[in-house]
Amino acid sequence: MAFDTLFSPIKIRGLELKNRVMFPAMGTKMATEDRFVTQQVIDYHVARAEGGCGVNFTEVCSVYKLASPKKFLAISEDKYIPGLKKLTDAIHEAGGKAGVQLWLGGMAVGSDPEQMIIIPSPVPVPGTEYTIPGATIETIQEAVKAFGEAAKRAVEAGFDTIEFHAGHNYTPHSFLSPFFNRRTDEYGGDLNNRAKFLIECIEAIRQNIPAEMPLFMRVDAHDDYLEGGLTIEEVIQFCKMAKDAGVDVVDVSRGNFSSSAIIYEVPPIDLPRGFNVDNAARIRKETGLTTVAVGRINDPAQAEEILASSKADMVVIGRAQLADPEFCKKAQAGKAENIVRCVGCNQGCYDGFVSTEMPFITCLRNPALGREAEYKLAPTDHPKKVLIAGGGIAGLEAAMVLKRRGHQPIVCEASESLGGQFALAGEAPRKEEMKEAALAMGKQAIREGIEVKLGTPVTASLIAELQPDEVVIAVGSAPMELKVPGSQLPMVTNSHDVLSGKKTVSGKVVIIGGGLVGLEVAEYLHGQASEITVVEMLDKVAKDLGQLRSICVMEQLYASKVKTLTNAKCVEIKEHAVVIESNGQLQECLCDSVVVAIGARSRNFESIDTYCKEHHIPCHVIGDAVRARRALNAVAEANEIARAI
Repeated sequence: MAFDTLFSPIKIRGLELKNRVMFPAMGTKMATEDRFVTQQVIDYHVARAEGGCGVNFTEVCSVYKLASPKKFLAISEDKYIPGLKKLTDAIHEAGGKAGVQLWLGGMAVGSDPEQMIIIPSPVPVPGTEYTIPGATIETIQEAVKAFGEAAKRAVEAGFDTIEFHAGHNYTPHSFLSPFFNRRTDEYGGDLNNRAKFLIECIEAIRQNIPAEMPLFMRVDAHDDYLEGGLTIEEVIQFCKMAKDAGVDVVDVSRGNFSSSAIIYEVPPIDLPRGFNVDNAARIRKETGLTTVAVGRINDPAQAEEILASSKADMVVIGRAQLADPEFCKKAQAGKAENIVRCVGCNQGCYDGFVSTEMPFITCLRNPALGREAEYKLAPTDHPKKVLIAGGGIAGLEAAMVLKRRGHQPIVCEASESLGGQFALAGEAPRKEEMKEAALAMGKQAIREGIEVKLGTPVTASLIAELQPDEVVIAVGSAPMELKVPGSQLPMVTNSHDVLSGKKTVSGKVVIIGGGLVGLEVAEYLHGQASEITVVEMLDKVAKDLGQLRSICVMEQLYASKVKTLTNAKCVEIKEHAVVIESNGQLQECLCDSVVVAIGARSRNFESIDTYCKEHHIPCHVIGDAVRARRALNAVAEANEIARAI
């Protein structure tokens, strides 16, 4: 399929882009502690520019010296210009165009306690007697000036365009939204007054950039989860004001970090693909602005339809280019089936960003993210036959990296299909894309000429027959058994058998285990079971879910009227009841079926390991075969081992 509209050029003022794809500003934690560009940031952007993207925007770039948190890029002082110039030069050399997102973070700056939080109205800090003050007129004027001076530096640093961030609960959005802005002076009250700070910032930017340079602006389509917040009608009115002040392009996003609406900022798999496109289409129609659509656009055919039907003029393809920096190149070459698809898991990009343990973002589908230079594949000088036990996503990742380096991998999978537990996870509601991705990965491996043997468990005799030079054990994990009286009764089954369709349950169902899998089983059974109760030993359910997926799953459970019992331990299963111990008291929970979802344990591979040791065959264990963890870890380990062999 040709994607003629997606890969057609677009001219905005004096800037011509080769296609309609925008790589958006996303937090990476790749800047230095003191806010400078690193080679890592440059390599990250260059990979996407070389991959064919139309325009790359830097992650949020602080404009005001007093409100510039550590580890975020800054353009608040002249000292940052040389590093930013190095970045734009590299993007240009790679065939791309460079944009900078000018940012004043509001409450988000609180991640660095040394920095000033600039907000329109006072906000009490929960649990303390301190109230964060609203900005003074003097601070507002300084911030406006800072935007103008940052724009001037952006021109000097060689950027082709600028984006003014007026969304996501940052300072400008906070002034615009009546939920946050309760001022009674000239910067508060009706829409004109609430927009005053933003219009002054836009005018300051416009005055400091050449007439031929386009100005983008990111906005929220409307406020979510904020009672009395911005409506789309107000946003449209504001966009018209911004257009008159010098904005050329509106980048229509959604979400805020003050509520559960944060799910719309980095939308997980639970949200429909393209969930925000209709808002962009309406804003485009009613403002006449060149418009960018945003929100889980991860497929070139989807992007083509949005553009060809005039819902938008450009599309943001963000996390899809984290997963595959060659997204554009592959789509344009007619090889869309080879694109490594983002599945909205959020494990590396969002969970990695907010994690204190991860130094920078990563990606389940692309372990090379943030390590672009280091992870360039080196061809092997000594091709080896490598037997891979297991055709889940870890085994497939290892096989493809080995094949691309010149080795001869052989994948042996005990079941009759590839994809493993990642494919099984895709049976849960709203997770079809995970199953599709796992199956596509298997097809890709076969297309690349990797030998695959299905229905073939790896045994000592098979190793003797194939005589590999090395072995990779990626056999994964199996559901843990519940060891209590009655656990072998016929009405007891496990999560894997339910999700795979091997077992059906109905009536009143008790699920033992309130982690990710248990909750997904609860959702899966909604409509089949008359009543669902989840029993969890810990003090809360969903503890192993990332923040954004947790919000979505918990909302669905609430809507489905699923009961959850926490601090509750199953001590016995009877014919028609589960006996639970909670706070030292025993109680019975009546049921017709019980589903055990208490976790997974590595499958036994002792015979493989023993044979390899006895015959001096190097053997590597990866993924859930080591211990049950997130798919992110399994794929990263597979990639690392395959690059090392």
